[in-house]
Amino acid sequence: MWNWPRQIKDSITQKTTGLMRMQFWRDAVEGIYCDNPPHQPIATELWRAVKRHNLTKMWFMKIIDEREKNLDDRAYRNIQELEKYAENTQSALLYLTLETLGVRDVHADHAASHIGKAQGIVTCLRATPYHCTRQKVFLPMDICMLHGVSQEDFIRGKQEKNVRDVIYDIASQAHIHLEHVALDDYLCNVRKVDFNIFHPSLQRKSTLLPLHLYVRSWKKTY
Repeated sequence: MWNWPRQIKDSITQKTTGLMRMQFWRDAVEGIYCDNPPHQPIATELWRAVKRHNLTKMWFMKIIDEREKNLDDRAYRNIQELEKYAENTQSALLYLTLETLGVRDVHADHAASHIGKAQGIVTCLRATPYHCTRQKVFLPMDICMLHGVSQEDFIRGKQEKNVRDVIYDIASQAHIHLEHVALDDYLCNVRKVDFNIFHPSLQRKSTLLPLHLYVRSWKKTY
């Protein structure tokens, strides 16, 4: 149900049509929060979810606004622009999911922000081969230029080291965001060894992290 704005871009051939559909959903959200949803199945379900879980209107609007900007079909100028897009779409969806689950916690929101950004970056990477078959490349231009790689290099499916370096840099940024999710555990461990950052225990991965995350999920503490 949350994917309706993304599907608009995938189903249109002209930007004007996309803008009209985005405006429909913008008006629909306004109507939903006035208890007057349009007679449309998805809008009706959204209205029910909003009433049941008191969902925040701002997140819906951010998703619509950002998806509308993305109708331009151009590459991201830099990694920050890609992260902003991910924050206002993927992270916004996670904020709404948390609200649906009854979780309203600043630490959970912080984790959702980083997970959403990482997810957005990974989605951009995973979609690159498909986009290339359509003669389109959306990877951040600043990183491509840094390694002397053109959009044509990706479209032709080149696999030289500089092309792989572009992917490495972008993937590394997603990894950084995922590291932030487990940051609180790391800080606790640093404190246990009196902030000795070179302590051997800090160099080992926590095999209990999945269990800790499960317990936190069960206790609704993040």
